[in-house]
Amino acid sequence: MTERAQPVDALIVVDVQSAFVTGDGAVPDARRLVDRTTELIARARRDGAFIAHLQNDGPPGAEDEPHTPGWELHHAVEPGPAEVVIRKPRDDGFAETPLGAVLTAAGVRAVAVCGVMSEMCVQATARTALELGYRVVVPHDAHATQDIPAAPGIGEAVPAATVSRVAAYALGSDAETTVPTADVTFTAPGAS
Repeated sequence: MTERAQPVDALIVVDVQSAFVTGDGAVPDARRLVDRTTELIARARRDGAFIAHLQNDGPPGAEDEPHTPGWELHHAVEPGPAEVVIRKPRDDGFAETPLGAVLTAAGVRAVAVCGVMSEMCVQATARTALELGYRVVVPHDAHATQDIPAAPGIGEAVPAATVSRVAAYALGSDAETTVPTADVTFTAPGAS
């Protein structure tokens, strides 16, 4: 039996954009990822948690190039003081963005991080959150990535699920990475 995580007062949804969860470029098991992130967003809204949707601005020609169909966020956003969209130019959602200031202004102390890609944007954002002193939960079933193809002389292909698990594990013991989506609970900032 897993132990339920202590409530978090913010949800960071990393790059759940059309290019990564629909069509030929979708991560393996994209439907599961969308189901889990949908569940987290609904519960965070219901419980008054702060929600930050991160939106990656890819370079020209990339599948997530700004203002292309693949760049669009997959989940509907309910803009307001407790739900924002933050565009980002780098893997780390805190780098060159207002995310840190926005979380501080909202009184956030603990975050759940979900989305894509596990070993890139999810891990980089979670790592900086840890460095900034936030309690960080990365639900093991709410982040995903692509398979790593085999490389001659280097190694065999690595399945996406393994890449995701290693990415979360690499965050170290300070992050809560074995918690399933179902066990993540939310509260409003300042309520705990």
